[in-house]
Amino acid sequence: MIVMKQHKPETSKIGRPRDYEEDEALNKAMLLFWRHGFETTSMSLLSKNMNMNAPSIYAAFGDKKSLFLKALDLYVGKLSEIESFLDNAPSAFEATYEILKQSAIRFTGKETPTGCMLASAVASCSAESADVQITTAKIRAKIESLIKQRIEKDIKNQILPKSFSAEAFAALATATIQGMSVLARDGASRKKVLLIAETSMLSWNHG
Repeated sequence: MIVMKQHKPETSKIGRPRDYEEDEALNKAMLLFWRHGFETTSMSLLSKNMNMNAPSIYAAFGDKKSLFLKALDLYVGKLSEIESFLDNAPSAFEATYEILKQSAIRFTGKETPTGCMLASAVASCSAESADVQITTAKIRAKIESLIKQRIEKDIKNQILPKSFSAEAFAALATATIQGMSVLARDGASRKKVLLIAETSMLSWNHG
């Protein structure tokens, strides 16, 4: 997504911010969950990579589930920023296309795990982690809803025809993002994933 940025804590000439170490640790946890998934990322692996023992992790972030949800917030960014981006874009078409392009680029980064953390981290969770899956599903649904609202705005302003289905094309954008994530996890090149993003937008000409 357009606002999903890897966290880079700011530094200062007079020293690091008090929460620098925790910010760095959370970023490392995010990358682990993104790469390995929620359930298969063990506390021992988290402890080793975050350079924190288990009691310190619990004290700073809560249990593993709480840590994952904080890492998920870091991955997604603020939904209010997505809403602002969609609302201020020149058109729903340009906004949606930009979201797809940025997703394709993010999913195929060389310095981060491939695919989308929202999808891959909970793809094979057990019943015990159903609440985590529900949380990620709600985030995807919210983003889809924001795209739908932006399309509806263009319909209202006669940029798009009344016959244009805001619900269908918002859902198409979400499905395209999830499909691109799977292909990226399978090793698809950035060129291929970007082509999918571009091709999916052609359907808007026939909406």
